[in-house]
Amino acid sequence: MTENKRGAFIAFEGIDGSGKGTQIRMLKKRLEKEGFPVYRTAEPNDSPFGDLIHQVMIGRVKTTNDVIAALFVADRLDHIQNDTNGLLKFLNQGVNVLADRYYFSSYAYQSVDVPMDWVIQANSLCAALLRPDLTVFIDVDPEVTMARIEKNRLTKELFEETERQIDTRNRYLEAFEKLKDSEHVLILNGDRSPEELHEEIWEKTKAYYVKGLR
Repeated sequence: MTENKRGAFIAFEGIDGSGKGTQIRMLKKRLEKEGFPVYRTAEPNDSPFGDLIHQVMIGRVKTTNDVIAALFVADRLDHIQNDTNGLLKFLNQGVNVLADRYYFSSYAYQSVDVPMDWVIQANSLCAALLRPDLTVFIDVDPEVTMARIEKNRLTKELFEETERQIDTRNRYLEAFEKLKDSEHVLILNGDRSPEELHEEIWEKTKAYYVKGLR
């Protein structure tokens, strides 16, 4: 029996409204058309931790930022290792994984009260198990993203304010700088058409994907 090659793990990051979901959908469709096995996922996961995180993000549950950060780590560890839908399971089957946010997102969400170094240290547990082969950061103007959010969403989440969007973007860039020796990050200009951005993403990621044998 032929040994399967591990699939590629590509994470997409960006502030809310940056268009990550659109790009992941477009890329998944293209990969499937090209015959690549692909699994799309997002965080928070559907674990009890993930459910609580969702409640916090829409303002139904109040807690401190350090507790939120710890919840993100617990949710992510389950997301990586879960026997049913864990990322390692799919990757080891030769499936290419596209993730809408990974552990960088909790660097960003804890940007006000929790020191970046603390969050990076907490997330080192996840990084020791699984790092993305590539993180694609879609960089957009926070004012533009807030206009998109207000137009397209029925409910604004706790973190969706212009000032927080600006701060979140800066914290992403801070995290990328601090981890530049251990993380492979591709920063792309998202202030253009989805089709144009998709073509650049395809050209710069297509060498990563494998045609795994399941």
